[in-house]
Amino acid sequence: MKKEWNKFERWLALNFNTAFKDLNNPASQKQLDTLSSVVSVDLPEDFICFLKIHNGQKGNAGWIIDGAELLSVERIIDEWTVWNDLLVSGDFSGCDEERSNGVKNDWWNPKWIPFTYDGAGNHLCLDLDPAATGHYGQVITMWHDDAERDIKARSFNEWFTQYVKDVEQGQYVYHDDYEAIVNVNDI
Repeated sequence: MKKEWNKFERWLALNFNTAFKDLNNPASQKQLDTLSSVVSVDLPEDFICFLKIHNGQKGNAGWIIDGAELLSVERIIDEWTVWNDLLVSGDFSGCDEERSNGVKNDWWNPKWIPFTYDGAGNHLCLDLDPAATGHYGQVITMWHDDAERDIKARSFNEWFTQYVKDVEQGQYVYHDDYEAIVNVNDI
């Protein structure tokens, strides 16, 4: 994970230095234990290693993950709590959608751990409760207003490695209008 972070840090320093300076220090073991306790699940080791390098962004600069904020442990807990409160209150009753792609048929699942936020209620999540054909720790999309849940990668490590590679190869760029790193196809 450190190797991928080093590559991403170098790219940020050259192309979006304010965001590079906006990265948080490593998450502490206490923060990680709190997150695991709140979401009632053991986090995958690759995700823990990721957070032990940078605990997301401070939020003072633009967003670095395809037009989305990279969440800190505290922000993960905030976003997870919003979705969990909606689930507990029954807001998703009858909202199950049939899927055959390895993601359970839930509108939202408390074992989906959001790690990005686009400002409109959408996330990339770790799926720690996949369907039988899925993979524990797969990265999925979670749209607030659409039941589609795409699998972006089979693991967090696979997702982050590919994202950094795509950034280095110019598939993502910093764009002033968005104040974010965005996919070149979205410009």
